Amino acid sequence: MGSEWQSLAQVKASHLPRLLTRRHVVGVGIGYKVKGGQTLDVLSVVVSVERKVPAAQLAPSDRIPPTLDGIPTDVVETGRFRAFQDPTRRYRPAPPGVSIGHPLVTAGTFGCVVRRGSEVFILSNNHVLAATNRGRPGDRIRQPGPVDGGTVADEIAELVEFIPIRFGDEPTTCPWAEWFVRWLNELLRWIGSSHRLQAVRTAAAFNEVDAAIARPLNPNDITPAILQIGIPKGVADPTLGMEVQKFGRTTRYTRGRILQVDVTANVDYDGRIATFQGQVMAGAMSAPGDSGSAILDMNGRLVGLLFAGSETTTLIHPIGRVLQALRVEAVVEG
Repeated sequence: MGSEWQSLAQVKASHLPRLLTRRHVVGVGIGYKVKGGQTLDVLSVVVSVERKVPAAQLAPSDRIPPTLDGIPTDVVETGRFRAFQDPTRRYRPAPPGVSIGHPLVTAGTFGCVVRRGSEVFILSNNHVLAATNRGRPGDRIRQPGPVDGGTVADEIAELVEFIPIRFGDEPTTCPWAEWFVRWLNELLRWIGSSHRLQAVRTAAAFNEVDAAIARPLNPNDITPAILQIGIPKGVADPTLGMEVQKFGRTTRYTRGRILQVDVTANVDYDGRIATFQGQVMAGAMSAPGDSGSAILDMNGRLVGLLFAGSETTTLIHPIGRVLQALRVEAVVEG
């Protein structure tokens, strides 16, 4: 399967830029083709769309061909991917799986406990612990999160570090574009217009993780045992078809199955789009407020960090990427 897999990955990568710009497309990954509700033993390039529409209603340039370089395609309706946030009670010590959040957000989920040297930290998403890049190191984190009634009296940790999320609409750093915009703004000012222009990057800036860590104000105020699951028994790579489990703030204990790997997806953060690559997609096992949940296989090994989803799917970071980005290791049994 190695050569077939490599061929699939190459085809997906070569067509990815064009696929992501097509109408309704929100993600592209590799998975088994589904026909008539049955999963076939046929690997394909899977294109996720906000909604399926008849081909006749699409411009030819927006249609997904049945094959790409001889590789079958499959189109699945997932809805729009959104970064999850949303309600529960205070815990001390707080276990992974409970409500947590920065004062500027509603609430997400305490994912798991990680360590760097002798220090332990709370792991969750940037958009949960750092308010989507707005937080600053030292900001206090509440458990439960604000939407669940968390106040200053419920502060449990302080933000230490987060991986910035890059958006496609960030200001450009191209000097020629900046010069041209300055020239146009001078022209607008000269003709009396109050409008001003700004140059932005239109090409997607790829992200790999939406992740952050916070240091507990008192290490005794947290425990590594995930609600209803326990302490992770190790770390593993997520694989296609793997059955997984999680405990999150909103939907609590759920199970799912990994449907796609090597997923590139556009995720909506309150109207701003961030593109993530190298992700994993599972079925419907989450809802707003579950962001930050640890994803484990059925042997209790940590395989991912939940960060977004839609009505029918869940997007997950492979845990190895998260740990590497933050230079931490998971606290596991033994």
